[in-house]
Amino acid sequence: MRINPKLLLAFGLLVIFGYFLQDLVLGNNQFAAGINKIRKEKNDSFRRAKNSPLTAEQRDQFDSLRYFLPDKSYVVDARLERSTKGETVQIPLTDGKTETYLRWGQARFELNGTPQQLTVLLKLDDQDGKLFLAFTDKTNGFATYGGGRYLDVAPPPPGEDEVTLDFNQAYNPYCAYGGSFACPVPPQENRLAVEVKAGEKSFPETDHTGHKH
Repeated sequence: MRINPKLLLAFGLLVIFGYFLQDLVLGNNQFAAGINKIRKEKNDSFRRAKNSPLTAEQRDQFDSLRYFLPDKSYVVDARLERSTKGETVQIPLTDGKTETYLRWGQARFELNGTPQQLTVLLKLDDQDGKLFLAFTDKTNGFATYGGGRYLDVAPPPPGEDEVTLDFNQAYNPYCAYGGSFACPVPPQENRLAVEVKAGEKSFPETDHTGHKH
C-alpha cells in the first residue's frame, strides 16, 4: 500500500508538535515545582521561633505567605554594566539611619515588553556575596508591600556580563511583617513603571485601602 507523502509529513509534524508540547508542559511543571519548594521551605522557617520575623502571636496564626503563581515570563536575562568607580552609597533605612553599600553596577533587561534597568548594590559586610536589587513597581500598595521588594542574585562568573533575574523569587523586607525592623529603602532610580505580578505579595494580604483579602 502506498502512503500519501502529505499524510506522512502531517503525521511527522504532529509527532514533533506533541514532543514539543510535552516538553513545554513538563518544563512549566518542573519550574513551578521548584518555586513552590522554595516557598514551602520559607513558610517552614517562618513557623520556627529562631530567626523568624514573626512574633509568637503571628506564628500561632501563621499558615503561609502569599504569592503570585509561578510565571516564567518574569524570568529574564539581564545584562550587567559593572561600575568601575568602586563608589559606595548610603542607602536610607526605614528607621532613619543608613547602611553602606557598594554601587556594583546596572542591570538592563526587558520586562512586560519594555526596557528596564535597576541599580545593583552589594552590601559591604554581606558574607554570601550576592548582589542586591531593591525595587518598587506598580503593584506596591495594592497586591504587594507598599515599601517595595528585594531580589538577590549571584554575580556572574569572571568575564561574563549576564545574569538571570527571577522575579518569582522577589521577597518582602522584614518591615512588611511588622515589628521594629530597619529595612533598606529602594533607591529612587529603582522604581519600575510596570507591574511585577510575581514573587511575594503583601503580608497580611492587604490592598491600597487597607482591607485584608
